[in-house]
Amino acid sequence: MPSPSTRVPRGACLGLALALTVAAVPASARAETVEYRVLATNKTSTMQKEMQEAAAAGFRFSGTMGGTTAGGGNQVVVVMARGGGGAAQRFEYRLLATSKTSTMQGELEQAAAAGFEYKGQTVFSSMFGGQEVVVILEKDRDHPPKERWQYRLLATSKTSTMQSELSEAGAQGFEFVGITVGSTAMGGTELVTITRRRAQ
Repeated sequence: MPSPSTRVPRGACLGLALALTVAAVPASARAETVEYRVLATNKTSTMQKEMQEAAAAGFRFSGTMGGTTAGGGNQVVVVMARGGGGAAQRFEYRLLATSKTSTMQGELEQAAAAGFEYKGQTVFSSMFGGQEVVVILEKDRDHPPKERWQYRLLATSKTSTMQSELSEAGAQGFEFVGITVGSTAMGGTELVTITRRRAQ
């Protein structure tokens, strides 16, 4: 039996065991740290520029929301993230913003033809554009899509009408990707839904 002078406290033994366990876990199996960059502005043109700058630093789009913030008033907020080791600077972003849903349909088609894919949408009151629908699209320069998407934007003030329009779009192979509710210049308070299917 060890003498009192050589006995190791139980807490110290437990701490040593935990330290050895952590040391034994390969670095590749440990949780990777993630860095975030929060972008907020009331000008959609500014947001696209800031997203491109963040992408050049290895960040990638994570999510977006429009609304009123304590310091900046009514803003569109975008969160971008990158892994601890940084990310390939291969992503490019296009931000579409309009108060006319008919305009958005045409812009979606142009972006899709250029290789961009839908990532998110929101509605907010911009400084110059009034109430706008904002759609964010992403393009991977290193791995361009093998197939293109065809987008269809549905806009209506009645949920019952949206039900029938979605059903019709679904019957034609379009899948739902996102929805927002907000006031637009032409339609008043509208549900704006975006769907897509593989371009034929």
